[in-house]
Amino acid sequence: MSIDSPTAAPLREVVAAPARRVTDAGWFSATAVAAILLNAALLGAETYAGFARDWSVQLGRAEELLLGLFTAELALRAVAHADRPSAFFRNPWNLFDAAVVLCALLPFAGDNTTVLRLVRLARVIRTARFLPQLRIIVTALGKSIPGAVSFLMVGTLLLYLYAMLGWAAFADDDPEHYGSLGRAALTLFVLMTLDGLGDALYGGLLISPWAAVYYASYVLLSAFLMVNLLIGVVIDSLARAREAEEARRSPAAVAAHGEELREALAAVGAGLDDMERLLPQVPAQPARTRLPQGP
Repeated sequence: MSIDSPTAAPLREVVAAPARRVTDAGWFSATAVAAILLNAALLGAETYAGFARDWSVQLGRAEELLLGLFTAELALRAVAHADRPSAFFRNPWNLFDAAVVLCALLPFAGDNTTVLRLVRLARVIRTARFLPQLRIIVTALGKSIPGAVSFLMVGTLLLYLYAMLGWAAFADDDPEHYGSLGRAALTLFVLMTLDGLGDALYGGLLISPWAAVYYASYVLLSAFLMVNLLIGVVIDSLARAREAEEARRSPAAVAAHGEELREALAAVGAGLDDMERLLPQVPAQPARTRLPQGP
């Protein structure tokens, strides 16, 4: 029997329905969050050499227990999507969870302490999966990457142009800060945070009166205009992430309403079937004779 045959589909639904009820329950998410927070606490405790040495056996058993819990959680989520496997792989959080769990199970992860620590640290990020508001923020950060790359390109061009202008204007008198393109770019990058702006401005005025225009225009473009553009990119990404989260929840609400409607229709159908079974048992009524009517 093929897994895509009509008889296999109801079987997958029977398997997926109980698992879905478990994964959609509040206690399931609460247990997963508690396990992740416990894992984070153990990671922090291992940074203390004395504690890690005295409790090494207990920490190892706790790590194995948590890994088993995470594996069971992932397997249960996969079973909950048995009737629609493609939906499981379309969810990026499921792919992230699978990567984290599978990397921890690979043989080289246990031998490489750095890789193992990074994999265990990635589990803490999974907390965002179970907290809607945090999930929106993480999604917004992902959606802001294209805009952030464009912002980085514009910022790099601006830094390059002002670094070349600074090198041409101040290289001879201030070689420590503007002696080369790299030094000038590093100086301007620090000035982007407005740290040491006063000293740089007064030092530049001793060299040229145009230093005020140079620094004022640079600060206006980098520290104010560019930062506001970056904030705009993040806010726009946050709005799109919120819309995506609401769109993700809408099919779930529609599915829940559809499930209630199907149950109601099934109850009505069962009532009609009972009526059909009882109908032959109802005695037939004798035909009424009609009296002849007068003229």
